[in-house]
Amino acid sequence: METESEGKKTYEEKKKERIERRSEKHSRVDRARRKSKTVHIVAWVIALTLVASGIFFFARPNSTGPQAENDFSVLYSNQGRSHINDGATHPQYNSNPPSSGWHYRQPVRGGFYDAPLADEAVVHNLEHGDVWIAYSPDVSDEVKSTLERFAGQFVVVSPRDTNEGDISLVAWRRVDTFNLDGGEVDERRIQDFIRRWDNQGPERVRASTGRTTGGHGGL
Repeated sequence: METESEGKKTYEEKKKERIERRSEKHSRVDRARRKSKTVHIVAWVIALTLVASGIFFFARPNSTGPQAENDFSVLYSNQGRSHINDGATHPQYNSNPPSSGWHYRQPVRGGFYDAPLADEAVVHNLEHGDVWIAYSPDVSDEVKSTLERFAGQFVVVSPRDTNEGDISLVAWRRVDTFNLDGGEVDERRIQDFIRRWDNQGPERVRASTGRTTGGHGGL
């Protein structure tokens, strides 16, 4: 027969077990809540990372189309956008060919030229976001014919006596000058420069979508 002491002990043990079960239940609920919260935080971090990656990708200049591994162009400091009268003197440009700075009020028409153009006129084109391919007058007719295929509404191709190399690719504050390798034109290098730096001038007179970047097929 159960004594009063044993009955009390049994009651206390049962009470303790109920308390322990309730505590364990609350612990499971808390763990589930913490796990759910952690999952939500991780999901938000992943989502934000993907969004940030997408913004970075689409914010890169001219990200459309394949690009070469290296950007061979040199970035020059901005010399401003001052208009000057035709033939007026001005301080020396900081790049050769010039890639920013003093320029005439009237830009040139895009296309291929077999006679030199005034630097100050083409700099105005660069301000609009156009690309300038300046070639040495000594290059062969075959090279000129190849370069002519890049000429277009927004790409100026012209000879230039004071080039430091056979070909100079110029955009606003960007210059890539190189010599011909065995007489061959590195067309991929030219294509890549245009894709990277076309329409990157400070005065964008055309939309960034649906633009025409020269007459070369595939650009």
